[in-house]
Amino acid sequence: MSEEKKSVEKEFGLSSWAIDNPTVIYVMMAIFFFLGLSSYFDLPREDFPEIKETKIYISTPYPGNTAEDIERLIVDPLEDELNNVSNVVEILSTSQEDYGIITVEFDEDITVEEAKVRVKDKVDGVKSGADWPTFNGAKVEPNVFDLNLSEEIPIVNYNITGDYPVEKLKEFAEYLEDEIETIAEIKQVDIRGAQEKEVEVAVDVYKMMAAKVSFQDVSNAIAGGNVTMSAGNLINSGQRRTIRILGEIQEPTDLENFVVKSEKGSAIYLKDIAKVAFKDKETTTYAREWGEQVVMLDVKKRAGKNMVDAIEQADKIVQDARENFLPADVTVTSANDQSEKTINQVDDLVNNIIFGIILVVTVLMFFLGFKNALFVGFAIPMSMVISFFIIELLGYTMNTMILFAMIMGLGMLVDNGIVVVENVYRLMSEGMGRIEATKKGIGEIAIPIMVSTLTTVAAFVPLGLWPGIMGQFMKYFPITLSIVLGSSLFVAYFFNSMLVSKFMTVEDKDMPKKMLVRNTIILVVLGTFILLVGGEYRGLGSVMIFTALLMWLHRYVVKGMADHFQNRTLVAFENWYEGFLHMALRKRNAYYFFFGTFIMLFVSLFLFGGSLGSGRTKVEFFPDNQPKQIITYIEYPEGTAIERTNKITKDIESRINAVLNGEEYIGEDGENFLVESSISVVGSGAGNPQTDGGSSADMPHRGKVTASMREFKFRKGASSEKLRLKVQEALKGIYPGVKISVEKDAAGPPAGYPVNIEISGKDYAQLIDAAEQLRDFINAQNVDGIDELKIDVNRSKPSIEVEVDRKKAGELGISASQVGNQLRNSIFGTKAGVYKEDGEDYDIYVRFKEDIRYNTSALFNQNIIFRDPANGQIKEVPVSTVASQKNTSGYSAIKHIDLVRIVTLYSGVVPGANPNEIVGILKEKLKDFEMPTGTEYAFTGEMEEQEKQMMFLVSALVTGLFLIFLILIFQFSSVSKPAIIMVAIFLSFIGVFLGLVFTGWNFVIMMTMMGIISLAGIVVNNGVVLLDYTDLLMQKRKYELGLGKKELLSREDTMEAIIIGGKARLRPVVLTAITTVLGLIPLAIGFNIDFFSLFSEFDPKIFIGGDNVIFWGPLAWTVIFGLTFSTFLTLIIVPVMNYLMYRIQLRFAK
Repeated sequence: MSEEKKSVEKEFGLSSWAIDNPTVIYVMMAIFFFLGLSSYFDLPREDFPEIKETKIYISTPYPGNTAEDIERLIVDPLEDELNNVSNVVEILSTSQEDYGIITVEFDEDITVEEAKVRVKDKVDGVKSGADWPTFNGAKVEPNVFDLNLSEEIPIVNYNITGDYPVEKLKEFAEYLEDEIETIAEIKQVDIRGAQEKEVEVAVDVYKMMAAKVSFQDVSNAIAGGNVTMSAGNLINSGQRRTIRILGEIQEPTDLENFVVKSEKGSAIYLKDIAKVAFKDKETTTYAREWGEQVVMLDVKKRAGKNMVDAIEQADKIVQDARENFLPADVTVTSANDQSEKTINQVDDLVNNIIFGIILVVTVLMFFLGFKNALFVGFAIPMSMVISFFIIELLGYTMNTMILFAMIMGLGMLVDNGIVVVENVYRLMSEGMGRIEATKKGIGEIAIPIMVSTLTTVAAFVPLGLWPGIMGQFMKYFPITLSIVLGSSLFVAYFFNSMLVSKFMTVEDKDMPKKMLVRNTIILVVLGTFILLVGGEYRGLGSVMIFTALLMWLHRYVVKGMADHFQNRTLVAFENWYEGFLHMALRKRNAYYFFFGTFIMLFVSLFLFGGSLGSGRTKVEFFPDNQPKQIITYIEYPEGTAIERTNKITKDIESRINAVLNGEEYIGEDGENFLVESSISVVGSGAGNPQTDGGSSADMPHRGKVTASMREFKFRKGASSEKLRLKVQEALKGIYPGVKISVEKDAAGPPAGYPVNIEISGKDYAQLIDAAEQLRDFINAQNVDGIDELKIDVNRSKPSIEVEVDRKKAGELGISASQVGNQLRNSIFGTKAGVYKEDGEDYDIYVRFKEDIRYNTSALFNQNIIFRDPANGQIKEVPVSTVASQKNTSGYSAIKHIDLVRIVTLYSGVVPGANPNEIVGILKEKLKDFEMPTGTEYAFTGEMEEQEKQMMFLVSALVTGLFLIFLILIFQFSSVSKPAIIMVAIFLSFIGVFLGLVFTGWNFVIMMTMMGIISLAGIVVNNGVVLLDYTDLLMQKRKYELGLGKKELLSREDTMEAIIIGGKARLRPVVLTAITTVLGLIPLAIGFNIDFFSLFSEFDPKIFIGGDNVIFWGPLAWTVIFGLTFSTFLTLIIVPVMNYLMYRIQLRFAK
């Protein structure tokens, strides 16, 4: 056979092998189906993907020090060393009272583990220096660690209430804590609203001075007496006995009989100068649910583990505790259950997939007939299960990013099957046998569908290389879509080809009536039985009965409609299209269509630009979501005692709860259908992750109220965003001097505040002045939409400065460090040992008793007691003799970015306001503001992230288009046809711009740009298949005319081949476009129907909207707008450009 003959009559080896070996294919199908189904049930479920940042944290507690001291003694030395580490992107730090934290961000070229080792080496080097500070006799120990965000966010809260003291409730909580932490999926459980215990040795300063006892005497006595140790082994009479010294106390009160000093036969016992108490540590946290005090358990899961399984096991433990351990009058409730939200989110997406499948198969049935539609529809579940299997192998979790990628691929993954089935169907209609038609039909389109799949994947390859935290969040979309498309190509080559060769028919014959009746009886009887006794599987019975009804409906209604559509409507459409295409190619019409389309592109760009300029179309970074949580952050002036913080927070909390429980949100059953829970935390756990950056410092001046919303389907149309606005209004101006910020959960990865201005310089006092001036200037401009401008640090932290008279102190034989240690031990205390009880360790602290601990006179008039090394005599020197003190104020915190001091001015925006517009106005206004010398400002936060991601997405689009172009050159061995397809891609954007202009919807940078990139990959498919088949027809015509491969056909033959090719590819082009659009429609319009409850409970639970449509709707509509217009391009403009290109070649050939 000649080369020309082979090129026009070819087979595809892999598909031919599958056709010749059906048994092997059946076994492969069964294996993949079983593995995929197992993977679907085994995959861990979560709402959004787990994100593990390439950030290393160094936290350093150093009690008793101001923010300036922490910066000077801890942060600056560490930053200087860390600045020399390679692969570092950014270094952030916060120095505050008692605590410093440094965040080192690395690039993606290094693993988290390697980054951690590099940081640890540098930290150890600094710590080993002679000037590194010490605390309690040991060097201050920086903690180097990495964070996985999924391990830091509680997956459920358990709240314990009852008519018992908090101490008793804490015992119940500790029992549950120990039990829940045995679950393999659980990382840790934190207790809120209750304090840890300690042994306090509260010394009386006056008795201590009278007895001439120092803190060191007390600490040494306890440390030396409270010990159990080994003294070695004694061998006696052939036996080896271990000698143990038993000195550990059995009860805290045992300490009272410790001798702290003995001179001249006179012993001073600890009970003579101090009181010992086993008590709660100073209160650092309060917790409440709906205003009622609770002891709360924050349950956190391990990374990569199944959240749903973890919470199910935890619920079983709690239920068992209720029945067998807890008193009947103790109540344990759960709140913020993320598994319920995740299950509903996943179920909604799964139902969208089912709905999409139904729509797709219905359309296929009208185009191809019922049996042939099943061949194509078979590709959907088969490709899905193969994808689930691969996803599990990659170690991913089941989350909304992955499920949406599957919905996105829903219509696309049948494209290959459609082209295969339709091409074989066409050849069989021409009289070719089934096996021959299958082999030759697949041979004609095997390479084109491979290339079209590769070009689609190529568009997503750059997205899979997305850097940073945003990339970790979004990369699962392109990766999953590539897996789905690859799976669909595998299914088309092997499974579809074999099934088509076995069962395909040109005529869609009716099932014999006797068989229909018999099958109906079997399905109805079996279905009724399962429906009555099937329990949780009763829905299967409903499906069987419904299937029986569908068979009758198909025979007497649907089949007639489908036959009419195929034999008349579709034929008429094909004839109309043939005539229209002939008209478009005639004479100068081709030029009119070509240039007219480009004019449309410029017009659409002009209209889109005008819509942006007028503000009708707004620009957003992420979709403006309806909050799942309304979070109120409350910050009091630095130095506010936690008791006062708690008191005022209670009032704010009651105001919030009054709004949350408004009459309009209470249903007929008396339950709140919008708000599920309201949790308040004061102190520890009340921080804002956007401003505190992983800090675990005590926060006695902070409070937080978190209101969690019910699932969207249960909200009865109520808007949680409007509720947030009501909460903001209710809290305006009620407590001057208290910062109150009402925010919502982020729709994606953390990106910072929408209004975020960083002011940098060297003088921190000047920076704060500049920030205050800038805040006042912006407030005076009355820019609408700004919530409330806040400064992240202040200099109002009350403090006392103690100045030691070095000359006098030196003359008396004491040092500044002795003065400092004396005051620290008096207030904070010194750790003297550990008391062990029931497997738990409790610190023993020696400090002043409470009534004099905070008495300034007692503190500074106490004696420093020490033994003079010169003569061995005990000396007593009052602190006030060598030190003076004055009240002052210090910084609440000192922050650095890349070793430069920074103060941040930030604000959220009111519901409905557009951050881009606000920042644009501020930039214009601030041109008239003159910054103080030595300071400068920059807009960062969400706006900085937005610009960064926009640049990446544009570069990803360009890179994807370049990869597509290279693949097309490989396919067509020319530049002209790839150029036609690339032009078609750009022209398809007309649909996107016009769609946004006419609807007035927002241009959402993240989702719309991803939609445009997705569109670029999808548009290529039909163009490749159409041009390749037209090229094949031209080759056949050349073979018939005896022309060489490089010789050109006449204009008439070329036009005829283009028209025949267009008509032959009309059905698959239209069908693939319709199936892709229909696959996205459920998500685009937010139409939700629960098929599981429909068949098991006969309740479809239909609702419109939801979190999924808010998040994914912009992307779905972008593809729908662009693909709808690009179908016209593929059917008309691509043939026109192909014809014009051929005419140019003919002209140059002459």
